Amino acid sequence: MGKFLLETQRLWLRAFRDADLEAFAAYRSDPEVARYQGWDAPYGANKAAAFIAEMSRKQSGTPGEWYQVAIELKGSPALIGDCAFHILEDARQAEIGVTLSRHYQGQGYATEALTRLFAYLFGELGLHRVVALCDVENLASARLLERLGMRREGCFQENVWFKGAWGSEYLYALLQREWAGRPSAANHLRDLPSRKT
Repeated sequence: MGKFLLETQRLWLRAFRDADLEAFAAYRSDPEVARYQGWDAPYGANKAAAFIAEMSRKQSGTPGEWYQVAIELKGSPALIGDCAFHILEDARQAEIGVTLSRHYQGQGYATEALTRLFAYLFGELGLHRVVALCDVENLASARLLERLGMRREGCFQENVWFKGAWGSEYLYALLQREWAGRPSAANHLRDLPSRKT
């Protein structure tokens, strides 16, 4: 399934592959999915193919680069979304993000995927701190980050020119020791090992 593979109860988090092109382009072309993201809908097949090809050349955990991970529903070849992490200039810190197809939102998949991603970042990569940014109007994302135990550390007022207007963002963060203190964290480290194939 590729060079990067993490498992949860319901999901595979894996490297992108060519067969993901149609589903990937479809959910990125949904205006509701793209609303708070850095791309615009529609998201064409050529752009999706170039993205997948770029990801195939990248190595996970490379400082200064985003690494995008496909989210696949177990028991189905369906690509339901993706999550990503960016090892920052200080290589002990990372930024994360997640996108789900509208058809799979509201079912706990984003929480499950990011919980497993935290296990990888804090456990296997040994990071100290993970951050996330979200648009202040994106209430679903803010609730997700808070449900994951992330702390809102600030609000940047009109700090980004975004899709024709000034936008404001919340900054969330979580420390390794905070994450490790949660019972679910220990379970993920013990029961859900990653594999590289």
